[in-house]
Amino acid sequence: MAVKVVLLDIEGTVCPISFVKDVLYPFSLKALPEVLESQWDKPEFAQYREAFPAEYSSSKETLEVHFRELVTKDVKASYVKNLQGYLWQRGYDSGELKAPVFADVAPKLHSWHDNGLKIMVYSSGSVAAQKLFFRCTDAEPSDLTPLISDWFDTVNAGLKTETSSYETITGNHPEFPAAEWLFLSDNVREVDAAIAVGLQSYVVQRPGNAELPAGVRERLQVVESFDLLDDDLRIQK
Repeated sequence: MAVKVVLLDIEGTVCPISFVKDVLYPFSLKALPEVLESQWDKPEFAQYREAFPAEYSSSKETLEVHFRELVTKDVKASYVKNLQGYLWQRGYDSGELKAPVFADVAPKLHSWHDNGLKIMVYSSGSVAAQKLFFRCTDAEPSDLTPLISDWFDTVNAGLKTETSSYETITGNHPEFPAAEWLFLSDNVREVDAAIAVGLQSYVVQRPGNAELPAGVRERLQVVESFDLLDDDLRIQK
């Protein structure tokens, strides 16, 4: 069936995994102490502080220790992701952070958009962080957010390896049957979950990604560049 919606993962799909692990995560850890010192009692920061469990939000020290532990372990807790997005915004706004997208991404997104396809994003990072990422890329023009029509994260959709999350996402756009969606992700479990509820889904294998488990290429479609996808999102043979 023809694809009408392309649903994009971010890390390892449109940008190198190293950007998140080696740039964004360390930036949030570096930025947090100053933010805690200057913003702790500010109303703007209260929503982020109060989202932490009570035992960690009572003092700057306990919140910082807990945040560092969860970031180091890459725990996908929504309150951590939201605070990371807040911290990253400071870096994007200052120009210290710029999201490096693979060279094939921006041209293909423009092409898909121009051809009437809907482009949406589904990432474990918060929606706010997703919008920052696509607003401040190293593409030309830098801001890719006008191409994207909806945003999903683990708060408004659910965990990316659960089939119910893809039911929630497609349920938000009932005008498009599940079979008209194509989900692109580097995570095999996410691809399997999407396929299980009727979406089309391909594994994206980028430089720097872990090797795919044995048998994945035999049972799933694998692409190494968006340039291998036609403007109707079919794989070029």
